[in-house]
Amino acid sequence: MKLFINIGLLILIFISNDIDFQKAENYFKAEKYSLAKPIFEKILKEEPNNLKTIEYLGDIAGIEKKWEDAITYYEKLKKSNPNNANYWYKFGGAMGMKAKSVNKFKALGMIDDVENAFLKATQLDSKHIDSRWALVMLYIELPGIIGGSERKAQKYSNELMKLSKVDGYLSQGYIDEYFDRYKKAETNYLKAYQIGNSKTTFQKLYDLYQNKLKDKAKAIKLKEQFEKK
Repeated sequence: MKLFINIGLLILIFISNDIDFQKAENYFKAEKYSLAKPIFEKILKEEPNNLKTIEYLGDIAGIEKKWEDAITYYEKLKKSNPNNANYWYKFGGAMGMKAKSVNKFKALGMIDDVENAFLKATQLDSKHIDSRWALVMLYIELPGIIGGSERKAQKYSNELMKLSKVDGYLSQGYIDEYFDRYKKAETNYLKAYQIGNSKTTFQKLYDLYQNKLKDKAKAIKLKEQFEKK
């Protein structure tokens, strides 16, 4: 009889957790993170290996800029499922953001972990766009003496071009803009905008006109065209 009671209690706990998870997930999607977080934490205490709950808590920690907490959650994810590219990508992203928040000496010791996490994600998933974007940005922003390289960034920009023309042209534009090649950046952002016709592609081209090329006429015309669509 005791066995049946215990089984019944377990079933009730799982049913309750399913309901709570749906509630927390809805809060998360509505960007009500302070309401979602305690519910996810409660679920995790009862189901410590619930990977989706761990991922949500990692995402919330990242949104709150609590990078150490985010790293802990994502590290648990990648250890539980080392073949999941997205877990490696999120781990690398949290490590990268932490590196930006600490002193330069400590950050230097973290760069290899960040790079390796992003590289692992690209190896695990040949179509993982976010990790390739992360590598483009990493290699462009890092000084050459510690691994930065336009050539390396270009390699992953070329891979993005094969996966998504919009991301490919945006990443090419990003590289050109970083090196003050504004006319080339305009060409690439314009191609991305023509293909994607999205808020993101509009914003990149608009910002270039406004802040780098200082061409208000083009900026105004682009904005008028975008708002008519």
